[in-house]
Amino acid sequence: MRVLIVEDDSRVSHWLSAKLQQNGHDCRLTNTGEQALELIGSEAFDAVLLDRMLPGIDGISVLNALADYPHPPVMVLSAVDQPSDRVEGLRAGAGDYLGKPFDFTELLLRLEGMVKWRATPNDPDWITRLEDLSIDWRERRVTRGGQLIDLTEKEFALLQVLATNVGRTVTRAMLLEKVWGYQFDPQTNLIDVHVSKLRSKIDRNFPRSLLRTVRAVGYVLG
Repeated sequence: MRVLIVEDDSRVSHWLSAKLQQNGHDCRLTNTGEQALELIGSEAFDAVLLDRMLPGIDGISVLNALADYPHPPVMVLSAVDQPSDRVEGLRAGAGDYLGKPFDFTELLLRLEGMVKWRATPNDPDWITRLEDLSIDWRERRVTRGGQLIDLTEKEFALLQVLATNVGRTVTRAMLLEKVWGYQFDPQTNLIDVHVSKLRSKIDRNFPRSLLRTVRAVGYVLG
């Protein structure tokens, strides 16, 4: 998983990051709600760990701001942990709410369970559209400008990860984990080769490229 940790206590955030990385997960840290919203809008994450008490925009306000557009599942972490507080957080859109102090093993199990549950497609018509690109997930059918595009299994899997994060940068590590199941970067050009083939199929002979490279980071669709 790639996890965004939003926590203003650096000791807590770095401890969480170290523990998650020991379990094979990648982390990005920030200490404000404002920057969290910017990062969620520009980068791909599997989940967000969100402290409720933040300087400036607090955790509940972050959840309210996220309500109007697609975003990764959010687990609130807070010392404010009365039943009414948990209800408020869940009603604001949190996928889970865990009080501080917490046991890391419990956090990890709940985090992984939350992400797995949210990974199930729930779009009633199973179709994603981006400009003239159309992806039918049920039929595994991709067209652009009305032209059928034949993709391999890996190319379709890459497109699925990118398309569920339209407009957000997806890191190489995240693609390796989602498509090949690697928990580490094996220092291979595997990603470059397959993304190059995918790009040639969905962008060739079209006036605008939809799949872009973000140098030294990853790729973005849209």
